[in-house]
Amino acid sequence: MNQILVTQKIYVTPELKRKKKMYRLGFVLCIIVILLLTGLYIYSEYERYMGSTLADDLLGNIDFAEEDNGNTDTLDVELIEDALVVGITPEQTDNNENLNSTLLQDKEKNLINSGKYVATNGKEYSIIGIVEIPKINVKYPIIAETSDALLKVSICKFWGPEANEVGNLCLVGHNYKNSRFFSKVPKLSVGDIVKVTDLKGRTVQYAAYDIYTVDPSDTRCTSQLTQGRKEVTLITCTDDTKFRVVVKCREV
Repeated sequence: MNQILVTQKIYVTPELKRKKKMYRLGFVLCIIVILLLTGLYIYSEYERYMGSTLADDLLGNIDFAEEDNGNTDTLDVELIEDALVVGITPEQTDNNENLNSTLLQDKEKNLINSGKYVATNGKEYSIIGIVEIPKINVKYPIIAETSDALLKVSICKFWGPEANEVGNLCLVGHNYKNSRFFSKVPKLSVGDIVKVTDLKGRTVQYAAYDIYTVDPSDTRCTSQLTQGRKEVTLITCTDDTKFRVVVKCREV
């Protein structure tokens, strides 16, 4: 019996005890890391869910003004530096022949034709219309400006004219790799329909005519040179977030 006790004492060395402590500490740290990552994932999913809830809330509160059928002005739009220059064509009345207006792309001017709505979180959002893509079951309000915080709430206007006006309305949305926002936009094909409803209640259909990916620094898809046509450009990330998916659409 004494020989067995001595043998056990010999094998339980200080080095072995130290290793056991290190293993236990490593195990505890692994558990903590797993709990932290799980917590971050749950919080991220909750934040995304709340963003979609706010979008649905805003969508249900949009009021459409009566459309002014007497307004038949046709606008030619071109991008000059930081301003969107709108020239009225000769098709209008003589009184409007020489009218030209420069719409600065700042926060105040960007909200000219938007409606302000208060969501359930108590915050006010400026909405310019609704974007709907039947093929991928997308229907969201369009927020009048873009920021990291607003992109978590709904689809945002990045650049261009107001909804359903001549020019290239550029819309951006997150790709959460699920069914929310623009996650399924990369699955669209040429010919698919995108509907935009403005605050006057006018719905215009646009058909996708070009789909491609670009580097995040490439902003050529936001060009306003549309030859007098109404266009919509959808922009989101690829699944790996390294590139941007661009879907160019034209009024049909």
